[in-house]
Amino acid sequence: MASSSSLISDTPEWNDLKAHVEEIKNTHLRNLLTDESRSQSLFLDSDGIVLDYSRQQATLETIQKLFKLAQAASLKDKINRLYGGERINSTENRPVLHVALRASRDAVINSDGENVVPEVWKVLDKIKDFSDRIRNGSWVGATGKPLKDVVAVGIGGSFLGPLFVHTALQTDPEANESARGRQLRFLANVDPIDVARNITGLNPETTLVVIVSKTFTTAETMLNARTLREWISSALGPSAVAKHMVAVSTNLTLVEKFGIDPNNAFAFWDWVGGRYSVCSAVGVLPLSLQYGFSVIEKFLKGASNIDQHFYSQPFERNIPVLLGLLSVWNVSFLGYPARAILPYSQALEKFAPHIQQVSMESNGKGVSIDGLPLPFETGEIDFGEPGTNGQHSFYQLIHQGRVIPCDFIGVVKSQQPVYLKDEVVSNHDELMSNFFAQPDALAYGKTADQLQKENVSPHLIPHKTFSGNRPSVSLLLPSLNAYNIGQLLAIYEHRIAVEGFIWGINSFDQWGVELGKSLATQVRKQLHASRTKAEPVQGFNFSTTALLTRYLQASSDVPADLPTSLPKI
Repeated sequence: MASSSSLISDTPEWNDLKAHVEEIKNTHLRNLLTDESRSQSLFLDSDGIVLDYSRQQATLETIQKLFKLAQAASLKDKINRLYGGERINSTENRPVLHVALRASRDAVINSDGENVVPEVWKVLDKIKDFSDRIRNGSWVGATGKPLKDVVAVGIGGSFLGPLFVHTALQTDPEANESARGRQLRFLANVDPIDVARNITGLNPETTLVVIVSKTFTTAETMLNARTLREWISSALGPSAVAKHMVAVSTNLTLVEKFGIDPNNAFAFWDWVGGRYSVCSAVGVLPLSLQYGFSVIEKFLKGASNIDQHFYSQPFERNIPVLLGLLSVWNVSFLGYPARAILPYSQALEKFAPHIQQVSMESNGKGVSIDGLPLPFETGEIDFGEPGTNGQHSFYQLIHQGRVIPCDFIGVVKSQQPVYLKDEVVSNHDELMSNFFAQPDALAYGKTADQLQKENVSPHLIPHKTFSGNRPSVSLLLPSLNAYNIGQLLAIYEHRIAVEGFIWGINSFDQWGVELGKSLATQVRKQLHASRTKAEPVQGFNFSTTALLTRYLQASSDVPADLPTSLPKI
């Protein structure tokens, strides 16, 4: 077993898997898939969710070796420590308790000897009360009109997760009915174009702005917040701010200073990482304003269902554990650095961008949790697009270029079924035909012999040959309602934690985002000095100096003493 200050790659179990790679490289999925008992063993049905991992470049022996690696990495103990509220985020000295955000009201999850669940439900009850009052018109804006439009201002974890859930719920019949006559928009980028897009067509009189910033100091978010405060107060007067702006923050002093009533601030805690915060007020408040709390509570229950599955199921039947171990196998042993996330549902179009952050910000690390440089690769390069759009975009590379393990995500029942008389299949069946076909195309490929038998011109045979042996997993959900969306989110959150636990890294800090921010502060000061006092650019290398000088010269029409000016769309 790996001791706390040694690397997992020093263990016999890691080296055993390393030695096993050669054996796997000599197999082909074409042959592995002929073994039906193997395929049956690599097929899991849990509470209506089906995971088929028979198209992984793995034998039953590989899976057993991965379980031994999990044991060497103390995976079960690390999962228990997460649920036990221990400070497993050691670089920031914090527990990691996003599971508490969706725990049932009577659950007990302790942090520093105190059950945090009652605090979570205090905030959830406050969100329910507030969102009900906004939605039923008992809370109105400064001019007496109901607030039917919401702009949530936040970046990174304060935006990608809630946007994924919002996009997935828009076409769910129950959620769609609950959102009738309402709008939810997300303002994330500091680019003024994003402001313009978000306020276009909105009336300040009917708009509620939710500012999401734990510290109330995030540079991009606070500039956007000040911009929207200006948009509201220039139309309705400064006193309207308290009626039209609320906050999700822990810094009540700055919230009040900004002009927001601290009673309209919704708390979350430092044991919630940004990218894991969609189940906190960060996501639950804007989503409840749009869809009603009862719909979002179902989403929380779905996530909680997987939290319990992850905590209690043996590894052989544990979906996040299996997915996490297979990712480690693909990245660190087979040498496949990327992963394609391919949901065959347009409602999941914002799923891959959210998982990009959850995965790459969590596991994009170069040192162990004890600060030792890692002699192996960690983290996955995540990207994706809904099927079948992706098929007409990047599947060419996946089929005949680099090997990229794929996650195929399918849904049995469409949110919005379409049937046309005289068509061979329904529109959803047409979509799902591709979901079932693509993993086999990647696994089996097409040989030169097959092409010859089809009388393909000899000069085209090399171009039309598919090597196959390209791994994938298939995840089939029964439907895509709020509950299923919560399940899917939690499967991926826990899968990513499993990878980090095996690699022995801290998946819950993100020091890599800091350096660029601090350098941007120097540039900001320089731009201010150059614009207001015509000071030359200095203190930067040649390249940055030349670019900054060119930028300042070409934008010299920007006034030094900036008057207030909002987008003109």
